[in-house]
Amino acid sequence: MDIEIDLTQNQILNTPLINKGSAFTQEERDELGLNGYLPYSVLTIEQQAAKRYHNFLSQPTQLSRFTFLSSLQNRNEILFYKLVSDHISEMLPYIYTPTVGDVSLKYSSLYSEHRGLYLSYPHRDKMEDTINSLEQEDVDVIVVTDGERILGLGDVGIGGMTIPVGKLSLYTLLGGIHPARTLPIFLDVGTNNPTLLHDDQYMGWRHERVTGNEYSMFIDRFVKAVKARYPNVLLQWEDFAKQNAKTLLDRYQDKILSFNDDIQGTASVVLSAVISASKVTGKQLKDQKIVVLGAGSAGLGICNKIVHAMVEEGLDKVEALKRFYLVDKDGLIHTALSSADQEQLVFARDSAEIKTWKILSHENITLLDVVNNIDATVLIGVSTQSGAFTHDIVSAMAEKVERPVILPLSNPTEKAEARPEDLLKWTFGKAIIATGSPFAPVEYKSRLYPIAQCNNACIFPGLGLGAISVSAKKVTDKMFVVAARELSQYCPMAKDPSASLFPSFEDIRNISAIIAFVVGKAAQQEGVADKISDEELKSRISRNFWNPAYPTYKRKKSKS
Repeated sequence: MDIEIDLTQNQILNTPLINKGSAFTQEERDELGLNGYLPYSVLTIEQQAAKRYHNFLSQPTQLSRFTFLSSLQNRNEILFYKLVSDHISEMLPYIYTPTVGDVSLKYSSLYSEHRGLYLSYPHRDKMEDTINSLEQEDVDVIVVTDGERILGLGDVGIGGMTIPVGKLSLYTLLGGIHPARTLPIFLDVGTNNPTLLHDDQYMGWRHERVTGNEYSMFIDRFVKAVKARYPNVLLQWEDFAKQNAKTLLDRYQDKILSFNDDIQGTASVVLSAVISASKVTGKQLKDQKIVVLGAGSAGLGICNKIVHAMVEEGLDKVEALKRFYLVDKDGLIHTALSSADQEQLVFARDSAEIKTWKILSHENITLLDVVNNIDATVLIGVSTQSGAFTHDIVSAMAEKVERPVILPLSNPTEKAEARPEDLLKWTFGKAIIATGSPFAPVEYKSRLYPIAQCNNACIFPGLGLGAISVSAKKVTDKMFVVAARELSQYCPMAKDPSASLFPSFEDIRNISAIIAFVVGKAAQQEGVADKISDEELKSRISRNFWNPAYPTYKRKKSKS
C-alpha cells in the first residue's frame, strides 16, 4: 500500500521512520522532489543493511558500536530494525545489556539526539500540556523509569533513559510492536547521586530526589495524564527503587494496563528457566528446593511467581512456600530476624528449624550455611554482589544434587554472582546455567557449553503483544505464568544436552507471537479482556506484528 506524505524534502530525510536514504526509488525521488538530495545510486534495504553491517563490525569498542546503532536508529529507523533483526544475537548486547549500563553512566556527555519524553518535577504543572502535545495519535506501549535503580548500578539519574529506549527497541525487534506506537518516558524527580549533583555537565534536574507525598502526587498526575491521552496503552514500570516499585505496581495495576518488569517480567523468565531446567533434570517444579540470594523486589517477585506456578501444579501454598530459602544482606530470612519486612517474612524459615542446623552463628546465617544444610536444587542470584557464588558454595551444592541449576542473574556483567566458566569447572560440567547478562560459550574438557541468557526480552515483548491484541484491562499473574510455560516448551536443552536452556533470540521473534496468543487467551479466561475467537486473536496478533520493510511513498495530493 502506498503512503501519502506532505513533507518538505528536508523533513522527509530527517524523519527517522520515513527516511529511506539511498533506498528511495527513482519514482519516489521524482514524486517527492528528492533528486539532488541523495547520491545517484538506488540501493535495496538488503544492500543498505549489508553496508551498515560492515560499518558496525569496523567499530572498535562496545561504546562506539552502541553509538553507531543509536545514530542509525535516529536517522533511518526501518533500516536500523532490518540490520538488527538480521543479527539479533550479535547486536542485542549493544542495544541493551550490558552496553546500556555503560551508556547510562555517561549519558549527559553522550547525549546528542532527542528520543522520548522527559517529564521533570519543576515542570509538573506543564505535564498534561506536554503529553497532549505529542504528535503520536496512538501509542501501544510506554516504558517509564525514574532512574533510581538502573540494572545493578543504582541511581544514575537521567542516564536511566537508556532503559526505556532500549526496552522499546526490544518490543519492536522481538514483539513486532510498531516503533511509531512506542514511547519512552523518563520521570526526572532529581537524583541522590552526589557525583551527578556536583556535575556541571549533568543534563537532568540537579536536585535531591523528591520523595513522600510530593513524589506520589507527581506519579499520580503522570498516570492520569497518560491514561487520558492514551486510554488503552500498556505502561511498563522499569528500574524503580525497591521502596517504590511494589507500591506503584499495587497502586496502579487496576487503574491502567501496567506491570513492573523487574518484579513480574524477571520473575516470569526465571520461572521459565526453572521449569525448563526441571524438564532437563527429570524433576517436577513443585519438587525443587530453591535458594535465592537477594530478597528485594526482583527476588520476591521471582519467588511469588514460582509459588503461583507450583500451586497450579497442585501443591498447597503453605507447602510451596516451604520450598524457598531467601538470603538477604542480614543472612537467611527466618521468623526471628528483626530486619525482615512483611513481604520477606512470607518466605521466612521457622527459626526452630534453623536451630537444628550445623552453623557457626545464628546471628547471620550465610548462603554457605544454607547450602551446607539443605539439598538445594536451584540457586538464584539477584543480589548485584559480584562473585557471591563462591567455590565453596557451588561445590557444596554440586555434592548433593546431580544437576545443580545455577542462575547468576545480576547485571551488568561485572555484577554477576559467578562466571559461567567457574560454575562449570566447580561442578565438573554438571551445572545447568543461565545468566542475566550475555556470556560467550565456555569450553570445558573439550566440549563447548552455550550459556543461556535469562533475559526478560524472552517474555515481555510477546506478553505486551498479546495484551494489546485483546485490549486487556489488566495484566494478571496468570498471563505471566502461561507466558513462562509456553517459553519453556522451546527449551533446546530438553532435546539436546549440549544445547542452551533458552532458545536463541533469532527464534524468540517467532515465539513471541505464540506467547502473545496464550497470553491473550489467558486474559480472556481471567475476565480482563473481551471475548473473541481464536481466529480473530491470531488475526489481530498478525496485524499488530510489524516487520522492517520500506513502504512506497507518494506526494499527498492537495484537495481542489
